[in-house]
Amino acid sequence: MISRVVRGLLVGRFQPFHRGHLEVARRVRSERPDAPLLLGIGSAEQSYTWENPFTAGERFEMIERAVDEAHLGRIEIVPIPDIQRHALWVRYLEGLLPPFDRVYANNPLTTALFERAGYAVEHPALVERDRYEGAKIRGQLADDRGWREAVPPAVAHHLDELGAPGRLRLLRASGPAPSRPTPP
Repeated sequence: MISRVVRGLLVGRFQPFHRGHLEVARRVRSERPDAPLLLGIGSAEQSYTWENPFTAGERFEMIERAVDEAHLGRIEIVPIPDIQRHALWVRYLEGLLPPFDRVYANNPLTTALFERAGYAVEHPALVERDRYEGAKIRGQLADDRGWREAVPPAVAHHLDELGAPGRLRLLRASGPAPSRPTPP
């Protein structure tokens, strides 16, 4: 008899992948050490905007490096392009991804969509949300101040390789002005 491997699914944009994301992944893995965790890179087709400054490949690399550095074990990283059709999204993911049996989400719409489709949805506690929040970290990157403490060391190294502070400054200057975070 072939046993079916079960997985949990955690979807995020990971713009960038920060210490809060890493801690949530660590907690999920510790609760289910025998089950792989799928980390779905949401909005995979978007990049070079203030909200989504990094490509799916760059985010994949951030996650892979951070997971390896933290020795988290069985994590499978998958890009998930948007389809802009909420009613079809869960079925789309079922066709796109390996089998998963539960979802980790804090977004109310994501929760509703998966619960409607019959999935167990768990709500992992957010880790220091005031400190580890993507928009705030993007602002810190643009100012090249305070962001290194918010991301795992392997991600900081990757962001340096990408010239991320310069990219975020460019995106802030060229697009609709985001609200600037309060300095630390």
